Amino acid sequence: MNKMNVLGDIVVIDTGATVEGFSSANNPLSSINKAYVDKIKKEDGLKISKLLYESNVNSSTLIYILKNLGYLPASFDYNVFSGLIDHKNENVRYWAVKNIGKSKSDKFYSLLVQRFSIETGTMVKREIISSVGRMKSHSSIPFLIKVLKDADPKIVSQAIRALLCFKGESTVDDALTLLINHENEMIRAVIHKEYFSSDKTDTKNKQAHFKSYDYLKNIVVNDDVRKVLPLVKDESIHLTFTSPPYYNARDYSIYPSYEAYLNFLKEVFQETYRITKEGRFLIVNTSPVIVPRISRAHSSKRYPIPFDLHGILVNMGWEFIDDIVWMKPEYSVKNRVGGFQQHRKPLAYKPNSITEYLMVYRKKTDKLLDWNMRQYPQSVVENSKIRGEFETTNVWEICPKSDKIHSAVFPEELCKRVIEYYSYIGDLVFDPFAGSGTFGRTAKKMNRYFFLAEKDKTYFEYMKKMKSKRTDKENFETKFLSLREFEESVKK
Repeated sequence: MNKMNVLGDIVVIDTGATVEGFSSANNPLSSINKAYVDKIKKEDGLKISKLLYESNVNSSTLIYILKNLGYLPASFDYNVFSGLIDHKNENVRYWAVKNIGKSKSDKFYSLLVQRFSIETGTMVKREIISSVGRMKSHSSIPFLIKVLKDADPKIVSQAIRALLCFKGESTVDDALTLLINHENEMIRAVIHKEYFSSDKTDTKNKQAHFKSYDYLKNIVVNDDVRKVLPLVKDESIHLTFTSPPYYNARDYSIYPSYEAYLNFLKEVFQETYRITKEGRFLIVNTSPVIVPRISRAHSSKRYPIPFDLHGILVNMGWEFIDDIVWMKPEYSVKNRVGGFQQHRKPLAYKPNSITEYLMVYRKKTDKLLDWNMRQYPQSVVENSKIRGEFETTNVWEICPKSDKIHSAVFPEELCKRVIEYYSYIGDLVFDPFAGSGTFGRTAKKMNRYFFLAEKDKTYFEYMKKMKSKRTDKENFETKFLSLREFEESVKK
């Protein structure tokens, strides 16, 4: 049975639920719940005022009420929050300011500005700027421009958001455009999009976003990818997924130095950036690699490839999106912990490496992902949707695969997930280091087109043998070309 407590003329329904951290034994207000707060705010604003007054003895209860007020009726008297913005508890001040902001009334402007000048809590200051912004009052412009010099980039961002309501007014535009050189990268990005980005598209010579060139569809080229890519037009591909050669860990990947190896990858991914369509994805599968020691008198060397490559990619314009961890069964990897298991001596611990990284990047753009999606016919969007279960975490447990031809083959399941999550039916996907061609074969099965490059002749011939006889509805049969043959096909 519900109990009823009386505080003045306020009835507090006790459902047995209590505000977290307090018991009704020492605080009768602790039995207040959201349903009750919602009930009295609709009935009488005076009751909320009295409830807040009574609750002031306990900050946690007061915060609970303020936090659960939600939408307030048009007739609500927002003055009830004015006395709380000077409360000693920062969270009370924050929620009081947030509720004042719901009014969108500039009659609280002076009160909020005064509080901002003495406020020490950055959380409250951000909310003050947000509340001032909701007023959309021209009288707030000088104050908001002054706030642009604040040391907290989140406060500056709130001020930018508020000032953008007046975009087009010279005073506001002059103040905001100066932020293009701001120290914070997010602020620079916002200003660039609002004032310096051009949405004008050269449609005369530009291909539709969802389309791809026929001369690239289901093509495998046997040569150094650095010679292949210059023949490809700008913004030709939708997705790249690849695993670069390991640094001096395989016979087919020998480089004079680690720096030379990274420079090689830089060349490839710079060109990949150029041929990738706006806002589309690059996914690079790498892991740290160990180069064996020369003798027992020397140490082996472990190179952190994904971490060193990350800075290179970001600097050329790729925006980091996600890190996906590919986790393999322990039995499938080389045993590094065996020696330690025998002697158990500290400093010599080396765990078995059962993970690789799939680093996800997006070509830099001011456009949101929704723009990319809207470029497709609705039928393609619907048919490309992921059906049934899908991976919800960034840890993918997939068994590795190898064969007599290639020692580090992409598992088909890995390719399937990447293709499914990061491309649409009919897209053109690319692998600059195709190896045995699993990515291309999987793409074809999933009604995507593929474009592959592979330098090694043995792998190229292997792909020929593995060629699927199946062709898609547009009849683009897989073609295996030399560099010269590919160059000729581009000219046609």
